[in-house]
Amino acid sequence: MFLALALLSSACAGGGPAVEAAVASTSSTTAAVDSANAPTTTLAEPPAVAATDVPTTTTSTTLSPFARPEWLGTRVLDERPDGFGVVESTPQELIDRTFATPALLPPPASGGYEATIRPIPDDVLARSSWNESCPVDRNGLSYLTLVHHGFDGELHTGEMIVNVRVAEDVVAVFEQLFVAGYPIEEMRVTRADEIDAPPTGDGNVTGSFACRDAVNTGKWSQHAYGLAIDINPFHNPYIKGDLVIPELASYYVDRDLRLPGMVETSVVVEAFADIGWSWGGNWSSLKDWMHFSESGN
Repeated sequence: MFLALALLSSACAGGGPAVEAAVASTSSTTAAVDSANAPTTTLAEPPAVAATDVPTTTTSTTLSPFARPEWLGTRVLDERPDGFGVVESTPQELIDRTFATPALLPPPASGGYEATIRPIPDDVLARSSWNESCPVDRNGLSYLTLVHHGFDGELHTGEMIVNVRVAEDVVAVFEQLFVAGYPIEEMRVTRADEIDAPPTGDGNVTGSFACRDAVNTGKWSQHAYGLAIDINPFHNPYIKGDLVIPELASYYVDRDLRLPGMVETSVVVEAFADIGWSWGGNWSSLKDWMHFSESGN
């Protein structure tokens, strides 16, 4: 998982129920400021001007429901002793989150599902978290582009690095999600600097490969092999005891909400089951609703 994206990524871990949480855009702050309490200043009125001299102009600004808050990903949380951010209430702006997808790749040429599979280009590898110490060689990974629906009602082209032997299966999964109209906020490659970034608690990047250990295990995460995928982490958080990741996603712990982006609202679980992958939402000692993996870890 991936929130800041880094700590989200580090919580969604392989090796049994030790679970990882990403990254992430992707896709990761303190509670929102109540603008109603902000100080105000009253200015003296200017001299009256005759209406015949200066025409009256009325303007209004309507904020798009898909607009991303300017502070998103910038407000670093206080840290707990375990290194994760302090869990806070979900800011009003992040309740029923439906932000527009950032433009990363050109939009699809057609109105249908499109996907590509190819070796990782050098420029993509350079901005990924891969290095020579990773448990899989670059030739063991594939670079995918996948068309998906956004919360903004538009079609977008996302990207993902996965293990080469599961590439075709992953393409098939996301085709099912596309046909079902399931929205994804952001799908992109995780950068190396995001792995250890301080927590902002608001990340929401859908992704797979992240070269890192599973948290507190000393073992490689399933993400380090490209054999696990996190879906809309903010809508589908990780929870164990009093820890929620992303740390601002407490609102989405209530799985009866059935809001857009939650995996239970669509065919997500079934689509991954079709390729033999397991869902972290079925674990008993903790819940990792974003996490799907080949090994079940």
